Amino acid sequence: MRILHTGDWHLGRTLEGRSRQKEQEAFVDELVAIAGEERADLIMMAGDVYDSVNPPAAAEQLFYEAASRLASGGRQLVVIAGNHDQPERVSSVSPLVFGHGITLVGLPAGDPVTVKVARTGEIARIAALPYPSEARLGELLAGDSDEAGLRLAYSTRVGRLMKQLSREFTPGTVNLAMSHIYVLGGVESDSERPIQVGGAYTVDPSALACGAQYTALGHLHRPQKVKGEGVIRYSGSPLAYSFSEAGQAKSVTMLDLSPGAEAKPEEILLRCGRPLVEWDCAGGLDEVFRWLDEDRDLDAFIDLRIRLSEALSMGDIQRLRKAREGIVHIRPVYPEMERELEASLRSRMPVQELFRRFYQRQTGGAEPEDSLVELFLELAEEEREGQEAEEIQ
Repeated sequence: MRILHTGDWHLGRTLEGRSRQKEQEAFVDELVAIAGEERADLIMMAGDVYDSVNPPAAAEQLFYEAASRLASGGRQLVVIAGNHDQPERVSSVSPLVFGHGITLVGLPAGDPVTVKVARTGEIARIAALPYPSEARLGELLAGDSDEAGLRLAYSTRVGRLMKQLSREFTPGTVNLAMSHIYVLGGVESDSERPIQVGGAYTVDPSALACGAQYTALGHLHRPQKVKGEGVIRYSGSPLAYSFSEAGQAKSVTMLDLSPGAEAKPEEILLRCGRPLVEWDCAGGLDEVFRWLDEDRDLDAFIDLRIRLSEALSMGDIQRLRKAREGIVHIRPVYPEMERELEASLRSRMPVQELFRRFYQRQTGGAEPEDSLVELFLELAEEEREGQEAEEIQ
């Protein structure tokens, strides 16, 4: 049978208030086209249908339309809830779609999913495990255990669930697993809201050892293979949802699988979605406007860093915003301040005091308002988190 693996759609997500609806609609169109061109029999959607537990109506409508289109022509669609999803919301329309080739699994349960492919007559058994939080499992895993104890307890519980869900695997069926979890060794980005405290809620790959020929995962947005028994893979998100994903190639995964055969997944690159790019302009505002005049990255969302010797005015910011709607962040960088920041780190001077001194020199002695200092600290924190995400990547 021909199997298409996708996940992490995050319908309803925005980028700093900018809608991604049109891009997500384009993705659905492209996915439906791929399913047709690749003659997919079974589509596995590995969680995070929506970006929040209370998605906008347009996002829900887009999902229903996508499910209907993907399940047309005899194709089968199996969807599990991710950590962003409200599980009952995902599965609530099951009575309407039952018998139409659509299986929606909201909460972790003990029953495997069985799918018969009309084209080949083959049967797929799917150990389908939606995001298994403690709340959704309805249990406390390790009480007051330390991080290592909690990680072990969580992996053990996931392993037991996968064994239970795979109990109907046979040599004559195509045996598959699907879950929405963070497997140890996977590379994350900062658009994936953490599903663990520290590393405690990561899952050891051995927990997925249930005899599946292919394990389809969701949660991490970079397409990647994870070491473990059989073939374990994240399909990644269809769009770049944060600047830590800038430059990533987005894809879905396709494989041709028969009972007992080795899974050999193939990446199919996606064309949809506006790129996310980072501009670092050492030449100041003149260089920024020259790039804008050249129509550089015309269709992209831009994270802009400008190296300046003088403070950036509100007028300058407004000019930049009007010049290109795709500019999402404007981050002024002052060489003098960078040098003083290094000195402050050595002298342990508080960052807010460093900013106050810098502001006073730039304004002839004026004292910055508390709200401005707070804004600076927020930007500094965003910058720190961005650098940490780049190191993880």
